[in-house]
Amino acid sequence: IHNPRDHPRMSAEELKFISENGAVVDMDHKKPGSAAASGPKLHYIKQLLSNRMMLGVFFGQYFINTITWFFLTWFPIYLVQEKGMSILKVGLVASIPALCGFAGGVLGGVFSDYLIKRGLSLTLARKLPIVLGMLLASTIILCNYTNNTTLVVMLMALAFFGKGFGALGWPVISDTAPKEIVGLCGGVFNVFGNVASIVTPLVIGYLVSELHSFNAALVFVGCSALMAMVCYLFVVGDIKRMELQK
Repeated sequence: IHNPRDHPRMSAEELKFISENGAVVDMDHKKPGSAAASGPKLHYIKQLLSNRMMLGVFFGQYFINTITWFFLTWFPIYLVQEKGMSILKVGLVASIPALCGFAGGVLGGVFSDYLIKRGLSLTLARKLPIVLGMLLASTIILCNYTNNTTLVVMLMALAFFGKGFGALGWPVISDTAPKEIVGLCGGVFNVFGNVASIVTPLVIGYLVSELHSFNAALVFVGCSALMAMVCYLFVVGDIKRMELQK
């Protein structure tokens, strides 16, 4: 396995083309005085958190993970308490949205890559699946308007499929992270996502406890999907690699 710069069949023209189109071709080639040589510094984190594009990506991940953690924590309880399903039935039914989410995750990535191969811009190729996916995920709110358990499960499956389809946070990080601190950028990205794993169960638990219903909780999850869409549409801007100020 070779880095692009070290590959024996790599021509100068091909290397230039790869580099100019955003790929990191010299990550393992340390240069004196570079960020790679000196390691991440505190002010790099400050730059990440003051960059509008990166903040949009980070908060987008927070809102997307909110959907995930509803399904991981409260979804089975919702089926038992709100829809009256037995524990045995819930064990079978709860796997359906998860399988749909798995399929959505694969198809979202395939669709994004297909758009790039068709010549669309990187920004459109990443944002379009995210927007479509989050619109589908927001349909979870419709569960408040039906008592048909089959329809509820179908809507939940559609919502989790949409969440998977639009969960392109890591591809976006690979497109935008400063090449000197890709690992640090990924770590900050994970922090925002994991905060959702703390906040979401608490907020939903509070809403259910105070209102004695899951209606507000589903609105909370659906609005989180819409907020993720807003982050990518109105905060992120053009998707491009961030340049650090040394």
